[in-house]
Amino acid sequence: MYSPSQIGAFVLMKMKETAASYLNTSVKNAVITVPAYFNDSQRQATKDAGQIAGLNVLRVINEPTAAALAYGMDKQEDKIIAVYDLGGGTFDISILEIQKGVFEVKSTNGDTFLGGEDFDNALVNYLVSEFKKEQGLDVTKDAMAMQRLKEASEKAKIELSSSLQTDINLPYLTMDSSGPKHLNLKLSRSKFESLVNDLIKRTIQPCQKALSDAEVSKSDIGEVLLVGGMTRVPKVQQTVQEIFGRQPSKAVNPDEAVAVGAAVQGGVLAGDVTDVLLLDVTPLSLGIETLGGVFTRLISRNTTIPTKKSQVFSTAADGQTQVEIKVHQGEREMAGDNKLLGQFSLVGIPPAPRGVPQIEVTFDIDANGIVHVSARDKGTGKEQQIVIQSSGGLSKDEIENMVKNAEQYAKADRIKKERVEAVNQAEGIIHDTESKLEEFKPQLPQEEVYYYRF
Repeated sequence: MYSPSQIGAFVLMKMKETAASYLNTSVKNAVITVPAYFNDSQRQATKDAGQIAGLNVLRVINEPTAAALAYGMDKQEDKIIAVYDLGGGTFDISILEIQKGVFEVKSTNGDTFLGGEDFDNALVNYLVSEFKKEQGLDVTKDAMAMQRLKEASEKAKIELSSSLQTDINLPYLTMDSSGPKHLNLKLSRSKFESLVNDLIKRTIQPCQKALSDAEVSKSDIGEVLLVGGMTRVPKVQQTVQEIFGRQPSKAVNPDEAVAVGAAVQGGVLAGDVTDVLLLDVTPLSLGIETLGGVFTRLISRNTTIPTKKSQVFSTAADGQTQVEIKVHQGEREMAGDNKLLGQFSLVGIPPAPRGVPQIEVTFDIDANGIVHVSARDKGTGKEQQIVIQSSGGLSKDEIENMVKNAEQYAKADRIKKERVEAVNQAEGIIHDTESKLEEFKPQLPQEEVYYYRF
């Protein structure tokens, strides 16, 4: 069994060999692109893959941002652009402002589990169903037949981007006691579009959210770039036009734009390109779990990176000598509903009443979008820190529902958060009152002390 980072490393090793062969020199440094909506764990896993492949990963940048760099290198006018990136396995939408060589990402959104693979699977399921109707055989348990259907589906999908109809012919797909069984059918573009329409519709809401987060309307968008092989599908192009109210641009090659942009960023880092500045953002909010399970944000989503933010917290109990720092990423109000990235303890805090120790928590996101967290006791200077390591990333359900659930459960989350905060505040008042009673007990009539205590 290989880890995701190891599998990624195999691909990078092959790319490294290809580049070295073409350039006739060894290749050590690299700029790697990732889907814009990758979380911290996925970015860290990508960087790990580069290191496993023997590469010095200079920068991890978002794919839509790289495409924008490729587009804007030779453009003089200032404008706001949208990059609609639908590739083989992920979907991203980014809104950027290009101004005198400065590429500033205003917002990003997407779905890390939506891409060409899903379109292929939708067509495979249809072919399986049609074959069963015609021949009475279910081929889903036949690995070889399913592989042939997958290859035929991908080929048909590509052909239907330029043709209104295609033939799918698979002789000897399987066999039974009566002999070999063949698949022969004609597939129209309109039928294919009906099969994948729900998948295409899933890109609409992220686009609307990205516009909202960037605080721009579709009329402000000066250009819409299409990136990724799936944007060649006419129905996808039609949907993009409906979302943004303008014809998508053909200014960049959907397959090459991201690689060209990564090369531009490599030139910037090497000092060969000096008139470009890239300002990217973090796709999801980052924070820690505080008393009562509340998610306290330190860095909000779509904050420009690199960035650093500190906030002072304290202990929740008298005499507490250590604190547990749990780092979460997401948009829900309660920490348990978000992705736990990592946790660590700060120990050796001198015993003191609750609320007295001053614990400074600092979040630092580097230019690769990778998170570094530290906690320091301001009284003793003791410090503990962590670089969030890859833990396998989010599950499909987690990443698909993270932002959607934040909106759906916003009211319930707010009520739950307010209730917890009210309890925390009440407990703090009770604690302070009891402390004052104890402090001034000699100066108060005995019956009053008894009355306030009971």
